[in-house]
Amino acid sequence: MKPSPGALVTLALLLILAFAPLYLGAYPLTLLGRVLALSVAAVGVTVVWGRAGILSLGQGLFFGLGGYALAMHLKLTATPPGDLPDFMVYNGVERLPWFWAPFASAPLTLLAVLTLPAAAAGLVAWLMFRRRITGVYVSIITQALLLAFVTWLNGAQGLTSGTNGITDFQTFLGIDLRSPGTTRGLYWVTLAAVALALGGTAALLRTPFGQVLTAIRDNENRTRFLGFNPAAFKIAAFMLGGLLAGVSGALYTLHLGTISPAMIGTAFSLELVVWVALGGRASLLGSAAGLVLGQLAKDRVSSAAPDAWLYVMGALFVLVVLVLPQGVAGLLARRPRAPQPPLQPAAPSPVPREVSDAL
Repeated sequence: MKPSPGALVTLALLLILAFAPLYLGAYPLTLLGRVLALSVAAVGVTVVWGRAGILSLGQGLFFGLGGYALAMHLKLTATPPGDLPDFMVYNGVERLPWFWAPFASAPLTLLAVLTLPAAAAGLVAWLMFRRRITGVYVSIITQALLLAFVTWLNGAQGLTSGTNGITDFQTFLGIDLRSPGTTRGLYWVTLAAVALALGGTAALLRTPFGQVLTAIRDNENRTRFLGFNPAAFKIAAFMLGGLLAGVSGALYTLHLGTISPAMIGTAFSLELVVWVALGGRASLLGSAAGLVLGQLAKDRVSSAAPDAWLYVMGALFVLVVLVLPQGVAGLLARRPRAPQPPLQPAAPSPVPREVSDAL
């Protein structure tokens, strides 16, 4: 079977990125690793929004669950045995909270990074879609849940370190996180996660599951009349989006060395949607590339002119809505149609002999 042009482009880009540690310095490589980690969450948004038609403005909730799950393990690893994390001591906590205890185990932590965001997304989706909640109400509910989660994180100073976030990580699985070799290795792990997310999701969307999601997006009632249960498919898509967001959060936490409520708030979720829309919400590669390029532009513009960045974001949002509703990927996918030959007048049909004799 001949590979599609999109698959060839994706493979070429991944090969170029694989050799990035050979021609990039320490800071550019770290920055590229961070934005590649975020692109995994963008792939999840493409599944949820681009394919299933569910606009979620609360992906930061699942991103934060994955990030905090890993951060809790890293903090416990950096704490001497028998002691409590420093922020708990400062806030008068005398015992390790019960929900922290499982994260002392690395295997349980890795399992939680995968299952906790997916399970939370599945629960939220089940509560919404079994009631046939659609449209803007889904956006409002998911954003409200995210705000509630961020508010709890900010208020639970002794349990989550509040607005300061969890930081001061040293090792993971016995590997020193501050060494240059770890930076390169973590970059390649992140790139492998991006490749797996793109390839696995593309293969899944080519199955009947992906076709049913498209049918639900285009006409949910007709899909229901054909005998399918739209709620089950939407829940599965939402869980996949939550899973990818959780993996993205864990990878981003490793790259940045910290996680805090400010990193997962509404601004993050809105930016995620804007970058996916700019790249093309119907294209896996387009959404991932849109986020990578957008985040790199954000770093450059916000460093040169911090006050101008919000105006740039607003202009990009207006541009997408008015000019590029299908994103850059949709624009590139348009092919000019071959000119049609002009219509020729039809030749008169011969008069049947019976009719001519009658005349």
